[in-house]
Amino acid sequence: MNLRLLRYLPLVIVASLFAGLPAWAEDRVSLTGEAIQGGIIIGTTEPGTKVILDGEPLMVSDRGRFLFAFDRDHEGAVHLDLEYPDAERESLSIEVATREYDVQRIEGVASKYVSPSAEQLERIARDRNLKRTARPTDTARDWFADEFIWPVNGVVTGTFGLQRFFNGQPRRPHYGVDVAAVTGTPVAAPAAGIVRLAHPDLYFEGGAIFLDHGHGLISVMMHLSRVDVEVGQQVEQGEIIGAVGATGRVTGPHLDWRMYWRAAHVDPALLAGDMPTPKPLERPTEAP
Repeated sequence: MNLRLLRYLPLVIVASLFAGLPAWAEDRVSLTGEAIQGGIIIGTTEPGTKVILDGEPLMVSDRGRFLFAFDRDHEGAVHLDLEYPDAERESLSIEVATREYDVQRIEGVASKYVSPSAEQLERIARDRNLKRTARPTDTARDWFADEFIWPVNGVVTGTFGLQRFFNGQPRRPHYGVDVAAVTGTPVAAPAAGIVRLAHPDLYFEGGAIFLDHGHGLISVMMHLSRVDVEVGQQVEQGEIIGAVGATGRVTGPHLDWRMYWRAAHVDPALLAGDMPTPKPLERPTEAP
């Protein structure tokens, strides 16, 4: 079956969809998600199964859950090999559909964020090292398999994958989802996880939190006015972890929610689903 037919629909795949697989396979593995650039696939199989993606082993949890995802610019099919506890094996080939990304032009960005000085570049390099160490390859917990919620309820003003121009100059694509909200609006954990980075002032990101949902899937909350968690802290879905702000490279207050799977930039909106009806922008009550 060509999964391109499911390009913009939730993807529910069972092994029986693939020509030539034996009938028993449909009870042994299921995949949910979207096989598109930036997509995230969550698998369920028998505990103890070995799962390999394009030659690289994937972690399988005690519940039989596993995860893989596709970078913004991924091209071509991926190949999934499974070896079950009884030594039976099967292989799946999944076509990854391409997406078309819009262009966004933003004016009024401070020059230090468009053309940093030598001193600012040194700070950017230090921040890069901090962020790199905050992204472990795999954590055994499988919180990623639970449904995600939006960390902030608001109007989406920037979508995943946008090609951006700052003050007329081309820059890297936008790898997150921007949600407009007033400074101080509480930010909730979209799913349970462990805090890997909690920093009040990174150069580009401003106040930032890295939240590890397991198996290499990391949420990043950026431009926060307040960081309410500490590194190593475990949080539950819906728990307040910070507040919306206008820190770092921004032109106004909003939350930039990004997500990584290993080295891939992925689209968090594909896990969170449709945004609930946005509430009017109201200044939140000050915390006591």
